[in-house]
This record gives sequence, structure tokens and C-alpha cells, in this order.
Amino acid sequence: MVTPLQLSTLGHRIRHQRTAHGYTLDELGAIVGIAGSQLSLIENGKREPKLSVLQAIAAATGTDVADLLSTEPPNRRAALELDLERAQRSPVFRRLGVPPVRVTKTMSDETIEGILALHRELERRERESIATPEEARRANTELRLRMREQDNYLPEIEKLAEKKLKAAGHTTGALTHRTVSIMAEQLGFELIYASDLPHSARSVTDLENGRIYLPPASIPGGHGLRSMALQAMAHRLLGHTPPTDYADFLQQRLEINYYAACCLMPETASVAFLAQAKKDRNLAVEDFRDAFGVTHEAAAMRMTNLLTRHLDISLHFLRVDGAGAINRVYENDGLPLPMDVTGSVEGQMVCRKFAARSAFAEQNRTTEHYQYTDTPSGTFWCSSQTGTTADGEFSITVGVPFDDARWFRGRETQKRATSTCPDEACCRRPDTSLTERWQGKAWPSARVHMQMFSPLPSGMFPGVDDGEVYAFLDRHA
Repeated sequence: MVTPLQLSTLGHRIRHQRTAHGYTLDELGAIVGIAGSQLSLIENGKREPKLSVLQAIAAATGTDVADLLSTEPPNRRAALELDLERAQRSPVFRRLGVPPVRVTKTMSDETIEGILALHRELERRERESIATPEEARRANTELRLRMREQDNYLPEIEKLAEKKLKAAGHTTGALTHRTVSIMAEQLGFELIYASDLPHSARSVTDLENGRIYLPPASIPGGHGLRSMALQAMAHRLLGHTPPTDYADFLQQRLEINYYAACCLMPETASVAFLAQAKKDRNLAVEDFRDAFGVTHEAAAMRMTNLLTRHLDISLHFLRVDGAGAINRVYENDGLPLPMDVTGSVEGQMVCRKFAARSAFAEQNRTTEHYQYTDTPSGTFWCSSQTGTTADGEFSITVGVPFDDARWFRGRETQKRATSTCPDEACCRRPDTSLTERWQGKAWPSARVHMQMFSPLPSGMFPGVDDGEVYAFLDRHA
């Protein structure tokens, strides 16, 4: 099948030969036996010529059919026009809904070049907004290292959250759903629970009508919905605009999550609670979690924001799935973590000897699991809690170097393991006998997660199908 661009190239080459020999459309048309208007359609790529017509044109212009059918533009002007046609046929341009520019004889080469430069910039920005897995990992690694340098602490957002909580009348204890609603009202928004929220959106903010749509729940004041509402408000409070690239997208996600954590576990009250627990040598994620009515993961991650900056304790945080892959990570205590050649840690398999994985073997999963682990970088004490979601098992781990274990509950544990990772003999390489037994006799087929191939969608709502969101807003306008 001949493509439109191939027809356009053919048309340009026929026109080039015609004008080079001084023929008008009607004159060459009369020679080859077709009307001048029909020849015009062929030259403009609107009609595919018969082979007999091509042979007649080739004979009339002293060339051959193979030359007419070449894919090379006949001259610089033709190349510019073909490049512009190609650009205006691209999905990137068509999504704009802008009518294509019609090239005329009087249009200068410089004008076409200027339009092409705009198209190239449009495509460049489109490429930057779509993250390949490599780009996503690189951006995520850069953000993790940057946050490590500042102790995972963002003072401006801490102050903003305390200011908004004070304005809403919150003083102590767990943040209530009613207070979250007041905070939304003070920002000019109403919280609404909608059962038909787009499947790809955690929340939708209607800027025109001042509404934040959230999914329904049996307990509307639950931590998850409070957090989602606070995150939606954070976009507005922090002045976020549509992200320009994947790194910007990740930075915004980090900031809205950080703001929600600051509201649910305010800095002043949290530091006071943790400082007292340290004084009592009774620091525990589960106590911090229960004091503020949040999830174990949220409490553990919040400790990474506060312990180093306020209590001079370096630490690490791990969320690991049931297979042992790291989903989320933070460390500033030197814990040896697996990483690929780019420095990315997420998705890597954590050592089997770490508490983050050995906790899955514990029979009693209602309480935290404690363990000391000797590593090439020193000995670390860890506290792990396991859980289950629709996606499977996971564990949440907070740990510190040996000397800082004295501040934590569970320091007296006798559970101890030794990890020599990244030495593959530690837990990645099978026993010699197993290798000899099965070498060349077994073939495992790897499972590939489809999110590996998912780029960052472009548009106003990061990670969300724009059309679905707009349809949702139209239903609720």
C-alpha cells in the first residue's frame, strides 16, 4: 500500500521533471493522455497514477519510472514541504486540534523552516514529557539522593502545614476528617465523595466550581481519604503547574505526600512525642502510628523526615513486596542496598537475610519483628511489620546502626543474621550441588511487569487519562 507521504514525494518528483522541461500541467497532461487537473492531483499527492501514466511521464521528460519512484525529494524546497507534511500528520500535532498550514508557491523557504522549527520543539517537549523506564529510574534516583542530602526534610512545607493546621483549629491528637474539611473550605473547596471517579485518578479537583472529588469509603474519616484530600489541596497550596518532565512529576508527588504527612503528623507534636520516646528508650513505629491514627507505613516514613534532623538518629526505611523487591526506600545510615548500574534501588531484590524479608516467615504478624543484621557496612538493628493488600504481601522496615538501637523498643532481641550481599554467594547464587544438578536442564521464564513499559501520560492531570477526567467533571458540573 502506497502511503500519503510516498504519493507526495512522487508528486514532487513529477512536478520537478515537468517544470525542468518547461511544461505546463495542461501541456504535459496532453502528452501523456490525461487532463491537466488530473495531473495536478497526482503532483499534489492526492491521486495515485497508473503505471501507464508514469511510463508516459517518464518518456515525456526523458527519465525513467525508477527515478520518479525514488523516495528522495527532488530538491531542497520539496524536502521542506515534505518535512512539513510529515510533521503535520504526526499524532503530536493532530492532538493540538490546530488546522495544518497550507503551503503555497508564494510561501518562502524561510517561513517553512520557521514552522518546522516549531514542530521540532513541540516534538522535543513531547519526548521529554514521556519517561522511558530508564529515564524514570534515573529521575527517581536523583530525587532520592537529593532528599538524602537534606535528611529527607523540607522545612518550608513543614511550616506551611503547621500554619494551615493552626488556622483550622487543630491543636493535638489525630487529625479529624472534620478538620480536613475545614482546611479544604478555607482554601475554597468542598470535599465530595463520588462512586464514579475515573479509575486512574485518586482524586479530581474541580478548580472552576471549588470541589475535590474523592472515592467513597465505609469510614470517610479514614487515613487514606484524609491523606488524598490533603494531597489534592497541596497541589493548590504549593502552586503546582502541569509537570514538564518525569522528574518534575516525581518532585510534585513527593511534595504533596510530604504535605499530607506533615498535616497528619505535625512537626511540633511529632517531635515532642518522639523525643519523649527516645528519652524513655522506647522509640517504636507502632506507638507513633497509633498516637496519630495513621498507617504503619506513613508513620515509618514520617520518622525519616524527623529523626535525623531533630533527634540526631540516622536510619533507613524499606517497603518490600512478598517477592523481596524494594518498592520504596530511604537510607542515610549506610545500609548496603542493592542497586543497578544507574544507581537505582527500587525494583532490586533485598538480601534474604534482611529483616524486611525474614519477617515474612514469622508466625505472629500482629506485632513488629526485630532483628540485628551483620553486613559488610556494619551491624544494623531493624524493626519490620508485615501486611497484605490486594497486590500481595509487603513489609515495612525501619532500622538504625547498632549504636542507635539503644533508643528503640526491641533492642534486646536475640534474633541475628549475617548478610554478605552484594556478594552473590550470600543469597543469590544456588549451592554448587544444585547448580551441577540443574545446569542446562531447566529454563525459567521471567515474569515482566507491564508498568515497565508505561510512560508518563501527558496532560493536565499527571498519570491520569485526561478524557476520562473531563467526562467525569462534565457529569458533575
